[in-house]
Amino acid sequence: MSHPNPFKLALQHRQAQIGLWLSMASPYLSEVSATAGFDWLLIDGEHAPNHLQSTLQQLQAVAPYRAQPVVRAVEGQVALIKQLLDIGVRNLLIPMVDTPEQARLMVSAVQYPPRGIRGVGSAVGRASQWSLQSDYLDAADDGICLLVQAESVTALEHLSEICAVDGVDGVFIGPADLAASMGHRGRPGHPDVQAAIENAIRTIVASGKAAGTLTSDAALAQRYLDIGATFVAVGVDVLMFANAARGLARQWLGERATPVPAQRAGSQGAY
Repeated sequence: MSHPNPFKLALQHRQAQIGLWLSMASPYLSEVSATAGFDWLLIDGEHAPNHLQSTLQQLQAVAPYRAQPVVRAVEGQVALIKQLLDIGVRNLLIPMVDTPEQARLMVSAVQYPPRGIRGVGSAVGRASQWSLQSDYLDAADDGICLLVQAESVTALEHLSEICAVDGVDGVFIGPADLAASMGHRGRPGHPDVQAAIENAIRTIVASGKAAGTLTSDAALAQRYLDIGATFVAVGVDVLMFANAARGLARQWLGERATPVPAQRAGSQGAY
């Protein structure tokens, strides 16, 4: 029998979900992260070097743990979404959704006919446990949690319409791209960007949908939760490792702990 989606249910009940961003593209480190006890883990297929196979391996690695995997696709491509759902993705984050028309296409992509356009191939897929879940086709549509990213000025202009699309479970505000779109590239902490994020969160919450975002600033994360955000990622694995490794090197090496010079890094593939 198919099982309810715990992450989707938590969002519906406005239960705060604290997550960690996984950008290392490593099943081993994804499993390590799953032991930490986060509510959700974002497997990033947009800006991390993940592909379908590595995404599958990470889904398998975190499956025994309580943390719910959310997968971000590289883009809102119908064929790719079909593949992600068939390997067992139940919580899907789609970047760069600027209009309600795009949102409706994504809803259609995650639902089987006659409601949507998802191709029917679950019998040979991990999603149905290779046909062990005999009711998968009947339960699948309601078990998918679809999250879309609003991360541009255009998206914010259409935010209420995007939120009104039936089948969209939540809207994630992407701070970095939004800052760039607003003319503050590299400065998501700019007051204008932060005001836009807070207004967007309030709009999403007022629509009855779940609001989410990402920040490594603990005070900012709490602020977002306080104004109604439901799913907030509070760190990125690769940055946590980089900062810890650099700090340890500085502790022991002092001034010798300097990065590889740029002219050498390119030839060695260090960065």
